[in-house]
Amino acid sequence: MTSVWTREDASRIDPRPENRISEITRPRRSDLHRDRVYWDMWPIQDRDGWIADCRGRELWMALTAPDRGDPSLRHFEAKIRLLERKPDGWTDLGDVLPDRAVPYEREWAGSAVTDGTTVSLYFTAAGTAEKPGGYQQALYETHARMREDGLPVDWSVPAPSVPVITDDYQPADAHEGEAGKIKAFRDPAYFRDPADGREYLVFTASLANAQSEFNGAVGIARKEGAQWNLLPPLVHADGVNNELERAHVVFHDGRYHLFWVTQSSTFAPGLRHAPNGMYGMVADSLFGPYRPLNHSGLVLANPSDEPMQSYSWFASRELIVSSFVDFWGMDGRELPRDHSQVADRFGGVPAPLLQLTIKQDRCELLQTIDA
Repeated sequence: MTSVWTREDASRIDPRPENRISEITRPRRSDLHRDRVYWDMWPIQDRDGWIADCRGRELWMALTAPDRGDPSLRHFEAKIRLLERKPDGWTDLGDVLPDRAVPYEREWAGSAVTDGTTVSLYFTAAGTAEKPGGYQQALYETHARMREDGLPVDWSVPAPSVPVITDDYQPADAHEGEAGKIKAFRDPAYFRDPADGREYLVFTASLANAQSEFNGAVGIARKEGAQWNLLPPLVHADGVNNELERAHVVFHDGRYHLFWVTQSSTFAPGLRHAPNGMYGMVADSLFGPYRPLNHSGLVLANPSDEPMQSYSWFASRELIVSSFVDFWGMDGRELPRDHSQVADRFGGVPAPLLQLTIKQDRCELLQTIDA
């Protein structure tokens, strides 16, 4: 059963203090490379969604690219790197995957899980190797063994997770595009249903045969033997929003919490009062029906005078939420048109971690955690 995030739901979006993130006054780079930018990130988790103990280490992955002085260019050089979270901050441990001949051009966001001896990475293969700069997207996976020091090594050759797209989904196969307007088949997030132990990939999708160009959806595929089979979307936002990014499910207190992130600019006309934020719905079973958290779906929003300071929120089973510092210190001003001035305001580092609290259909910010 596909649930719907409706215009009526979105029309009720009105950020409250308990959903507002504190202002970031100075991004913290820690031991991350100063000639690189970092954005979408996720922890290596165990198969139940908790942040994994990788033999005494807490390991994360993040999209990174060389700092070219224009933040918009990062998407066309994106590569996943391994980060370690320590008490004093973040350390860059280098590229996750080795360079090899692959049919795609870049690595976009995904998720990673471990059983204590192996690590599986599910990620977005973006573009094509034959023609650079495209917006094509496919779900890929690769697997490694965990070394004695906790690091993943000996990665398998990346392979498609979902080689065939069903009629429920609009393919994301266009080379040309524009950020915020492209269609989606990306951001695979692993989930194991505690009800029966079955494994799923939840992902950002676009609804086929939609009534509107604003046809964002949350897709799902179930593992059957050695392959993943697509099922109808969990949620769609036809007529509401074009992109339900970084979609993932968190099981908490017997319920299924479906989270995604989106931006004001990808809402349909008449709904762009809604902020850049983390949104979500809740259900009593994985396949719904889902109802909006906090009556509207809004879970987290940036400060009112810093509406773009962070983005790409991702929650673990502990309800710890990661994100990255986007455009900060704007003090209510619009982004400048000059690329160098924009770059001065782009954080490009992990934002402080956040702790959520959930009670019934309410989900609020509990506290900010030093990363």
